[in-house]
Amino acid sequence: MSGFASAVVTFPGSNCDRDLAVAIEQACGGTVHRVWHGDAELPSRLDFIALPGGFSYGDYLRSGAMAARSPIMRAVVEAAGRGVTVLGVCNGFQVLTEAGLLPGALMRNAGIRFVCRKVPLTVETSQSLFTSGYSAGQRIAIPVAHHDGNYFADDATLDRLEGEGRVAFRYAEPVNGSAREIAGVLNAQGNVLGMMPHPERAIEPAHGGSDGRALFESVVGALTSA
Repeated sequence: MSGFASAVVTFPGSNCDRDLAVAIEQACGGTVHRVWHGDAELPSRLDFIALPGGFSYGDYLRSGAMAARSPIMRAVVEAAGRGVTVLGVCNGFQVLTEAGLLPGALMRNAGIRFVCRKVPLTVETSQSLFTSGYSAGQRIAIPVAHHDGNYFADDATLDRLEGEGRVAFRYAEPVNGSAREIAGVLNAQGNVLGMMPHPERAIEPAHGGSDGRALFESVVGALTSA
């Protein structure tokens, strides 16, 4: 879609930013802006903002905590508040929770081991702009690569997420100790998604599977048809 405009933010220690930019370009088309964490402003018109995986600031203090205080995140928070679509993958999910855009926190994996493999997920809802290209209950396979992917929230928050249909993806088998096997959550407005699995690593058969492509196609489809 030539009119579709997106941005991928790079933090010190990001290592999936180029992968994410390439995935968006291939699946969504349009212009993909590369934005540095020290920038104070985002490009003037954006449909989609993506925060990539990696180890921002070396995961010092807490994963994503320092990146969440980067100058660009003030602009990201403001854009999300206006309804701009925001995706955080892996470390990006951690940044979104630390910035207050999503509830909960990502803790050290159960078993204290880095997990790097393809995992089965269940799509929990197709009623979001990120998941409309899937069917509710559909089982997909997406790679993970994280050491601090254990999603935690108190029971009241978990019940609210479940009741409001804000659990987007769930692990179909135990992976990292996440509460209720939650792999991805939405904000209340539905325009922000954080997920630990890497959909950008599963957009074409050469990756060993293309189950992640529908997420990006869902976004561009929803935004260009609105």
